[in-house]
This record gives sequence, structure tokens and C-alpha cells, in this order.
Amino acid sequence: MEDRSDALTEAEAADFETSFSEMETEARRVVLGQRHVVRSTLIAMLAGGHVLLEGPPGIGKTLLARTLSHVLGVDFRRIQFTPDLMPSDVTGGNVFNPKEDEFVFHPGPVFTQILLADEINRAPAKTQAALLEAMGDFQVSVDGTTRKLPAPFFVLATQNPIESEGTYPLPEAQLDRFLMKVVVDHPTEEVETTLLEHYMSGFDPSDLEGVGLSRVATAEEILTMRSIARRVRVDPGILTYIAKVVGRTRAHSAVDLGASPRASIALLLCAQVTAAADGRNYVVPDDIKELAAPILRHRFLLQPDAELEGTRHDDVVASILADVPVPGGEKA
Repeated sequence: MEDRSDALTEAEAADFETSFSEMETEARRVVLGQRHVVRSTLIAMLAGGHVLLEGPPGIGKTLLARTLSHVLGVDFRRIQFTPDLMPSDVTGGNVFNPKEDEFVFHPGPVFTQILLADEINRAPAKTQAALLEAMGDFQVSVDGTTRKLPAPFFVLATQNPIESEGTYPLPEAQLDRFLMKVVVDHPTEEVETTLLEHYMSGFDPSDLEGVGLSRVATAEEILTMRSIARRVRVDPGILTYIAKVVGRTRAHSAVDLGASPRASIALLLCAQVTAAADGRNYVVPDDIKELAAPILRHRFLLQPDAELEGTRHDDVVASILADVPVPGGEKA
């Protein structure tokens, strides 16, 4: 990509790095031992996308959403997805007001800035689909009227990978709407010991003000950082590298259906944020390598035989990264 007059300067990249570091550091004061989860979630938000968190219950997924809303100074709502949840429970709907003799729209919980869609795979497809327009177009259409959602709008959805009873697999179209799928593991013994010490000293996860958690950003600053990240330089070789990595998912022997071009765009946008978060005004191949697994793991389908043999999505991504030559060098 040729030089542009609006390209990000080194000084601007350094300021972005400082702001990102403040957000990450403050969030990790409460969300212990999950650095990659906090970093990935912030990168996705600043890239304008959404995150699907996969992990067992009780490991801090709800706390992460509440913490980020507090640290970033934005509104937060939570929806507990259940089999009887209706689309109107998500989007809201028109209710007749006899005094005014007209229908009045009552906004649903989707009208917020950070939405926690808890156990999203427990709701039927019709209700899951109610989020598609919101996630893709940042708007909601009810009874022929379209309403814009607050900006920034960010969905943090969770699902339990173990339980299958009473769950509905997310359709491919909705999975593809998530910029990243981040896997959350149990904490290490050391981290869990620290967590217990915090509770012994009076930590209350429902009172983030009480633990001295600071607000280090505003909604306007988040939108500004999004615009800044889009000015990070991406050389033609990096664009080709992204296209090759995503393209290999369509030709890999273990893959039944490869990733769509939306995956390439996701890698590009997140790589720009990652570069700026590290204080650079240009993208390097390592940015793509860091992001490949969370961005690609939910965007392609494995061959049934490969699944039976124990092949995982991350195994495929790792083999692709090892096989595709990096720009200006040999294979990774």
C-alpha cells in the first residue's frame, strides 16, 4: 500500500499503545490470569466486531463483560438465553398505550453498548437470528421500522462447550458474525490462589466501584481509537499473506467448508488494531499469526473423518501457518 497523507504516525501509534495498555491493565486487575482473553476482546472491540467466548461456567466470562463496560465507560446489559426466550425479548417491541391510543416502542436489552449474550446456544434459532441484524448492521428492525443501536455496540456471547442437552448449535451465518471465538480455560493453581486471597480480603464482583476499578476511556474515545487503527499501514505483501492463509482453509485436506472472505477482512482489521496496540504504525506477519486461531477456528467445517481422528480446528490453523511462506521470507 502506497504512502498516504492520513497514514498513522509513530507518535499516534505510541498514544494508541498507551491507551490500550491502560484499558488492558485496569481490566486485568479484576479478570485474573486471562491476559489473552482480555487482550483479544479489546482488539475485537476496537476493530468493530464481536466475540464468542467458549468455556465452562464459573470462570469469569460475565465478570469480564461487566469489567470492560466499567473500564471503558459504556452501558452494559445482559441477556440470559433460554429455550423459551422470544425475539422480542432481545429486540423489544411495540406495546399499545391506551392513553395515547397508539403503539409505543419499548426497546429491548439489545439497545446498549456492551451486550452479554449469556449461553447464547440455549435459545432456538429464531431468537438467535434476532441478533443477526444487530451484530451485522448495528440496527434493529421491528414492525417495519429500523432503529440504530448505540455506538459503540459490542456483543460478548458465551457458550458452554461441554453441555449439549437443551442447546441449539449456532448457525454458520451467526458464527461468521463473530469476529473472534476465544477459548477460556480454567485458571492455574497460582491464579486461583490469588483469586481466593482477593475474596478473603473482601472482593465483591458485584461492586466494581468498591474495588477501586477506574474508568480509563469513554464511548467517544473508543470510536476515535477505531478510526485511528484503520490508518495503520498494511503492505501489499501482508494483504497477500492474509489471502493465502484464509484461502488454504478452503483447500486443506481436513476441511469440508473453508472460511469466507469475511475472515480475511477480520484478520486485516484486527491486525491493524494489534499493530497499534503494540505501538507500531504498520502490520507485520506476527500480527496475523497471533490472530489466526481466534479469527479462523469457528469459520470452517472439518471433514467428518478428520474429526473422528481427533483433528482440531486449531491444529488446522497451525498447519496452515507453518505451510504458508511469510512475506519476504521462507515458511513460518
